[in-house]
Amino acid sequence: MGARVTRAFRNFNLENRASREISKNKPTPAPRHRAAPRALPDYSDLQEEIRRKDDKLLTLLKEVYVDSRDPPVQVKDEGGSIPNLQQEYRLTTLAHLSKLDVQKIPKGKISLVEALTLLNNHKLSPQIWTAEKIAKEYSLDLKEVTALLEFFIPFDVEISPSKDKEALEISPSKDKEALKPS
Repeated sequence: MGARVTRAFRNFNLENRASREISKNKPTPAPRHRAAPRALPDYSDLQEEIRRKDDKLLTLLKEVYVDSRDPPVQVKDEGGSIPNLQQEYRLTTLAHLSKLDVQKIPKGKISLVEALTLLNNHKLSPQIWTAEKIAKEYSLDLKEVTALLEFFIPFDVEISPSKDKEALEISPSKDKEALKPS
């Protein structure tokens, strides 16, 4: 029943509303931009000025000296390809952790395991593992190694003794009593 009421209101006086809308004045469109003239002006005097040589500019140009050199010749390896700087690798020196780590590392970079190892070595004995020795050992930049040692600290595990030792200690007799069914 609701659809009939809606339809009645929608169709009420439909023809009069449509004719009123059609008879309204249409809005005028915005003015269009005037088109450029079809014929381009004659720029022959500019063309002549462009082609004319200027003695002042020529003398300034003769004073300019340009020196160019070819890049140095790179030697190809046995495979016929030019070696890339990114292909320079160093082998890791890890013994018991070698299976967990990357086997070849580009020079100037370290792996995560090596970073943790060198940080721990420096923490345990800073007199032996100085920044210079670490930089030489791992083929790193000294500035980067000093920043690494200054800002990165390996984790420390500290176990503090409990104030209430009875809460942590469980006697064997209490364990047996707890396991017995009531």
